[in-house]
Amino acid sequence: MFHSLVIAFSTYSRLPMPQVEWSEKNMKYAICFFPLIGAVIGALFLLWVWLCAQLGLNSFLRAAGCVVLPLLASGGIHMDGFCDTVDALSSHQTRERKLEILKDSHTGAFAVIFCGVWLVLDLGALTQPEALRSFGVLALGFVLSRAMSGLALANLKGARPSGMLQAFADASHKSAVTAVMLVFLVLSVAGMVWLSPVSGGTAALAAALCLLHYRRMSYRQFGGITGDLAGYFVQLAELSMALAVALTWRFV
Repeated sequence: MFHSLVIAFSTYSRLPMPQVEWSEKNMKYAICFFPLIGAVIGALFLLWVWLCAQLGLNSFLRAAGCVVLPLLASGGIHMDGFCDTVDALSSHQTRERKLEILKDSHTGAFAVIFCGVWLVLDLGALTQPEALRSFGVLALGFVLSRAMSGLALANLKGARPSGMLQAFADASHKSAVTAVMLVFLVLSVAGMVWLSPVSGGTAALAAALCLLHYRRMSYRQFGGITGDLAGYFVQLAELSMALAVALTWRFV
């Protein structure tokens, strides 16, 4: 299990990890630890908010750190998927061509434009809240987005017979992954609602709507999910939760 944890953190974060063998056995439960990466990111997120309060830093600088820290901790892997997906969707090409664009290492104009849009909206949303409970909701949101993504990986069909996401899906113990993801999902949503019934509930609902969009869009446009589409979902869900909290934080 330790090897599975190391593989999960090595793949989906830039946190220092020891080297382990990437065997099918070691990858079997790797996705089970995916939400724990969100928990670590959430802890760093809250630590930064606390530090800003202690140093008396302004809300804009606090928000800038809240935007940047998750991207740095994850190594930008999910934002990369978001950009590739936006490029593919904006091409209005055939399904086969869209899948090719996902694999293309070049960055298109739409990826740059919508990455900028994402960053501006997230920065604006994170400048708004003042209550610590609001930031607690957002910290748990990093767990929820990854629990939903892992749940999708275990239960939705893949668009390709190969690729990083498919490799994890093929190696995973799907019933175990599903059970663990559901536990993380319930705990994170319960924590969000406990911290703030209005903001937490609205943020959880926003993430759920993103999950429904993710499934519908992936099946219609690509014939299934891929690693890039999973990254697109994580970024979209986290932005949606940030906007939901920004709009409702006064009801905390």
